[in-house]
Amino acid sequence: MSWRTLKVLRDRNAGIYLGGVIVSGLGDSAMSLAAGIWVKTLTGSSSLAALVGFCLWLPTFAGPVIGTVADRVRRRPLLVATNLVLAAVMTAPIAVHSQADVWLLFAVLTLVGAGMVLTDAAETALVAAAVPEELRGDFNGLVHTAIESMKLLAPLAGAGLFTAFGGPAVAVLDAATFVLAAVAFRFIRVQEALPTTRGKRAWTTETAEGARFLWRHPVLRPLVVTGGTAMVLSSLSSTATFAMLDTGLHQSPAYAGVLTPLQGLGSVVSGVTAGALMRRMSERAFSAIGLSLFALGVLARATPWLPIVLGGSLAIGLGLPCALIAAMTAVQRETPSELLGRVAATANTLMFAPTGLALLIGTAMVAGLDYRAQLLIAGAMGLTWAAVLTVAGRAARPTAPDGAQPTPEAQQIDIAQ
Repeated sequence: MSWRTLKVLRDRNAGIYLGGVIVSGLGDSAMSLAAGIWVKTLTGSSSLAALVGFCLWLPTFAGPVIGTVADRVRRRPLLVATNLVLAAVMTAPIAVHSQADVWLLFAVLTLVGAGMVLTDAAETALVAAAVPEELRGDFNGLVHTAIESMKLLAPLAGAGLFTAFGGPAVAVLDAATFVLAAVAFRFIRVQEALPTTRGKRAWTTETAEGARFLWRHPVLRPLVVTGGTAMVLSSLSSTATFAMLDTGLHQSPAYAGVLTPLQGLGSVVSGVTAGALMRRMSERAFSAIGLSLFALGVLARATPWLPIVLGGSLAIGLGLPCALIAAMTAVQRETPSELLGRVAATANTLMFAPTGLALLIGTAMVAGLDYRAQLLIAGAMGLTWAAVLTVAGRAARPTAPDGAQPTPEAQQIDIAQ
C-alpha cells in the first residue's frame, strides 16, 4: 500500500465516503442476486428472473435528465435524503409473498435503479468538493476497489441470507445499508454553495448543457467513449464464457467460479494502483494502456490453453477498470461545479447504458458463431480503439470549451477532428 493510498484513507471525508460505499455496495450486490433467486422461486420463470437486472439497468438511459437534479440542489443533503427514501422503498418487498406480488419487486428495483443513477451523479460532484484534487485519482481507484470487492463477496451473502430467511430479510438488509450510507454522507464535512438561480429555463435546456459540455470537451469525450467501449466489449466477450469453458477448455460451467475471482483480483490491484500510475502518465495514456491490456486478456481467452486463459482473466480485471477510473477522475477535474451532476450522469449513461444491448448482441453471436470468433472480434476492436486513442493524443492541441479550466490533459486532440 502506497503512502498516497494511506493518505487517502486518513482523510476524514474520503474515509467516511469509502465506508458508505462499502456498506451500500454490500446491500445492493446482495439484493441484485437474491432478487433474481426470489423471482425464480416464486414464478419458476428464468426470463422473469432475468428482468431483475434489466430493472436496475433501465434508469441509466435517463441519466442526463436525472443528473440535472444533482445540479439544482446541494449534493450532501440530496444524498442523505435520497438514501433515506431508498431505504423506505426497500421495505416494500417485505409484502412480496406470491407470484402475484412479483410486480412490486420489479417496481421497487426500478425505483432503486433510478435512485442509484441520481446518487452516482451527486456523489461524483460531492467528491470534487470534499476530496483534495491531488488525492482523487487514488480515491477513485479505491472506490472502484471497494465496489468490486463487494461484488465478489456480497452475492454469496445475499444468496445465503435468502436461503436461510427468505427474500424479505435481504430487502431489510439492503434498506439498512441505505440508512447507514445516509449517515455516512451526513458526517462528510464540505462547504457547498447554494446552486445558482436558473430562472425559468426549461429542464431540457439544462439537461442539454451537460451533454453538450461533455461531447464538446477535447479531454472528456475520448475518455468517456473509451470507458463505454471497454464496457461494451466486456459485455460482448463475457457472453462467450460458458461456450469457452465447454468447447475450448472442456471444463464444467462451475469453472467460471475460478475465472471470476481472478478477474476480481485484477480489478482490486488496478484500483489500488490507479492513482500512482495516473501521476506518472496522462489519463488518456492510462486509459489506452488499460484498454489494450483488457483486449489482450480477451484474446488470450480464445486459446485452448488453460494457463493462458487464466492469465487472460487476470489481465481483463487489471485493464477494464482503467478506462472507467480515468474518465471519472477527468470529469471531476475538468467540469465546473454547477455542471458536474449533469456531466457525471451523462458520462455514466454513455459508459454503462449500452452494456445491456451488447449483452443481447453477444448472446446472439454465441448462438451462431464459434466463440473464438466472438472473442477475436472483441479483442481486435479493443486494440484498434486503444491505438486510435494513443495516436490522436499525439496530434493537434485544441483548446477546451467555454467553462472548462485548461490543463495539460486539455492539450490533447479531439478525436472527432
